[in-house]
Amino acid sequence: MAQYAPYFQNYDLSQYNAGNQNWGISKADDGRLYVANSKGLLEFDGVKWTLSTLPNKTTMRSVHAVDKRVYIGSYEEFGFWERNNFGQLRYTSLSESLKPNGILNEEFWQIINMEDAIIFRSFLNIYVYKNSEIKKIEPPSTVLSCSVIDGVLYISTLTNGIFTLNDGQLISFIDHKDLVDAKIISVTKKNGKFLITTSLRGIFKYTNGVLSPLKAEINPIIKEQQLNEFSEMGNGNMIFGTIKNGVYITDPDGNLLFHIHKENGLINNTVLSQYVDDDDQLWLGLDNGLASANLRSPYLFYNDVSGNLGAVYDVIEYNNTVYIGSNTGLYYLDADNALQFIDGSQGQVWDLNEIEGDLLCGHNNGTYLVKNKRLELISPHTGGWVIKKVLGTSKTYIQGTYAGLVKFKKEASGWTVKHLGKTTMPFRFLVFEDAYTAWVAHAYKGLYKVKFDSTYDTILEVRSYENKGLWSPYNVRVNALKNDISIKTNEGWQKYEPLLDSIVPYPLLNKNFGKNSYIISEDDISTYAVKYKNQINFKTFPDNGLKSSLSNKYFENRLILGYENISKLRDSLFALSLNNGFMLFDNILNPDLVPLYQPYFESIFIDKQRIAIDTIKTIELPNRFQAFTMVLTSPKSKDHFFEYAIASQDTLHWYKMENDKLEFSNISYGDYEFLFRTANALGETSAPRSLMVKVLPPWYRSAQGYLLFLALLMLTVVLFYILHRRKIKKEQRLLQLKFEAEQKILLKEKAIENDRRIVELKNESLQNEVKLKSKQLANTAMALVKKNETLLELKREILLHRNSFENYFSYKNLIKKIDSSISHKDEWKVFEYNFNQVHEEFFKDLKSKHPKLNAKDLRICAYIKMNLSTKEIAPLLNISLRGVETQRYRLRSKLMLDSDQSLTDYLLNFK
Repeated sequence: MAQYAPYFQNYDLSQYNAGNQNWGISKADDGRLYVANSKGLLEFDGVKWTLSTLPNKTTMRSVHAVDKRVYIGSYEEFGFWERNNFGQLRYTSLSESLKPNGILNEEFWQIINMEDAIIFRSFLNIYVYKNSEIKKIEPPSTVLSCSVIDGVLYISTLTNGIFTLNDGQLISFIDHKDLVDAKIISVTKKNGKFLITTSLRGIFKYTNGVLSPLKAEINPIIKEQQLNEFSEMGNGNMIFGTIKNGVYITDPDGNLLFHIHKENGLINNTVLSQYVDDDDQLWLGLDNGLASANLRSPYLFYNDVSGNLGAVYDVIEYNNTVYIGSNTGLYYLDADNALQFIDGSQGQVWDLNEIEGDLLCGHNNGTYLVKNKRLELISPHTGGWVIKKVLGTSKTYIQGTYAGLVKFKKEASGWTVKHLGKTTMPFRFLVFEDAYTAWVAHAYKGLYKVKFDSTYDTILEVRSYENKGLWSPYNVRVNALKNDISIKTNEGWQKYEPLLDSIVPYPLLNKNFGKNSYIISEDDISTYAVKYKNQINFKTFPDNGLKSSLSNKYFENRLILGYENISKLRDSLFALSLNNGFMLFDNILNPDLVPLYQPYFESIFIDKQRIAIDTIKTIELPNRFQAFTMVLTSPKSKDHFFEYAIASQDTLHWYKMENDKLEFSNISYGDYEFLFRTANALGETSAPRSLMVKVLPPWYRSAQGYLLFLALLMLTVVLFYILHRRKIKKEQRLLQLKFEAEQKILLKEKAIENDRRIVELKNESLQNEVKLKSKQLANTAMALVKKNETLLELKREILLHRNSFENYFSYKNLIKKIDSSISHKDEWKVFEYNFNQVHEEFFKDLKSKHPKLNAKDLRICAYIKMNLSTKEIAPLLNISLRGVETQRYRLRSKLMLDSDQSLTDYLLNFK
């Protein structure tokens, strides 16, 4: 199974943000991983990477975590990192005491511990740090590696073999020509025999003083690929990290189990360092990046990063050969698990089925029979999506294709194929309700029930159920679950109800599977694989027993969305199709249990200031704090995240933290209990960790604040009394002023009232005067009328007796005097003056509004204003009544009055 690999994960430079090369790896007892990186010390707690650098910024070549210390080796430098009570790593140099002449041009490539001593190895010397003292050991040639076996230190050299260290003295253990310049990597002991791994000459075994090459499958491989690192697992399996071609994993006898390298996804082929922990988690330090592999995982992967295989849609094991259908064609794995292409299969493969002892391949071009790794076209109907056996029959099958339904039957002479007509719609999902009824789903047009005749040569009816209660016609899937026809739509699960002949909701599946879930496994297994959000759950139906769940870490961004598929290879072996290979399940009923450990605090900040966390009990926060930050860690947990809750709330609700940091601000004063726990995507959680936090009240709610308030209250009472007295005096003075002001106002109002009364009396007097003048004016006008009438009567009498006058000139003179007396101008001026006294500005306003009026017109207007009749006006003007009428007519024209408008009314109301 060398082409298969356990689950592994790459970490590139952008993820851990340090140097490319990683020279050493070690894991502490608390679960933190430490890496000797070319830029410093890398720390990984399962969530985040942290880089710490040496004061001189030199490259770290080795790292080894012992108890609470992390020992490191660099150029002319070695020492240890240790956490202070604030949770910060602080470095202490051990080699400083040996300078300036103690260590020259040495780099420390290896650190191991032996009982209570720490061993630092360079190529030149060995330094033993014990009881705060450093002792230097000088081997006779270049030191290549150190190993501790049964409490004894073995030192491997380049040309002088292997030594042991006894009471500070080097004692030769093996000095053999085959080890000269072999570049010994490690010395171990298996079953009472020493195993010596070398970089250039493979593996040797040493028994009873005899050194001989190990006869194992892995030996020639590591010679060719240049071994650089060696580790053993608890079960005896061996791990070989090479310079040229990644890492090899073998059984205890050296038979190859797995090969993880760049061709199946490893980020880099050069292994500079490796480490395997007690949980069989393998960490690889590479020349460019890091990687980790879970060697206990029950899941294996077939990865093809070359892109030749393409996206896998179905996998099947037929006649002990694994066949793979992808979007590029049909493939199989040979005896060495190498990928082989089947000629003529270019194009999309949808479905692989073993039927009646034959392997059928549903292809974009049609359906093929696979024989002896060759293809034989048996159906030209394109797009063989799904094929199902007809219930209660033998050797008869119905296939859903791009262009409708096709019948397959196995005869003695071979397969016969017939298109059933009636419909040419594409059907990807098909299940049988009974021997003559099937349900098919169209991607965009919903659900159909299909009726067949007794020979399955003809479709009797294709009936749409889109308008029979189906929630949505899009992305419909149909499954036969026990005795129910179950339908998955965009809106959730439904089922067919025969009594109603309609589609009804299916609450059981909506609750137990989830509205957004759908089945991605085959119908003929007892445990269904259900895709739900970012995980795959394995459930039984109808009891809904959850057997296990598969976290999305195994398939994140690797599924073919909408075409997810789990195939059954054997009774206990299943395959999940991926976009560049597939994943094997040894047994899907075994849950993927991942231990979760209680989180603890890596650091705590109050307003960006670290506080000590070594003796933390209850944290007191000032009332006006800006930020309270807690950083969590749980290094021993895997694939985890953190959740928090506030226990003081009525209902305990857990909230997911986006990362390892939680920050609060603007918390009201009081006591709080914060709970934190570790969780994963499968819903598992750890025991919670509690943190008591007391937010102090504001100063005004403290004892000092209450005393200040009391003093302020007393001062306020005194001030209130003083101000109240002042207010009373002020109010009394204001009342006095108000009384005086009111008296002044009353006197002023009385004076105003008197003035008003005087004005009223004056107005009455003036009105009476006007009335009097009007009467006088009227009397004057009437007197003028009478005078003029008398003069006119006298004039008529004279005119009648003009012949009686002997002197004609006397007659004319008398007539002239009479006329002059009738139209005496001085009398008019007197009248006009008196008229203006009564009717102020009448003539001026009338002339202003009607500039065409002459003096005669104004006189007539004045007479009309006085309400004199035509008969009364005629003698005043010394004209006849007709003449007055004529003048009135002309006056109407000049005043531009309408025919229905009264001249008299106009002038009487003119102001």
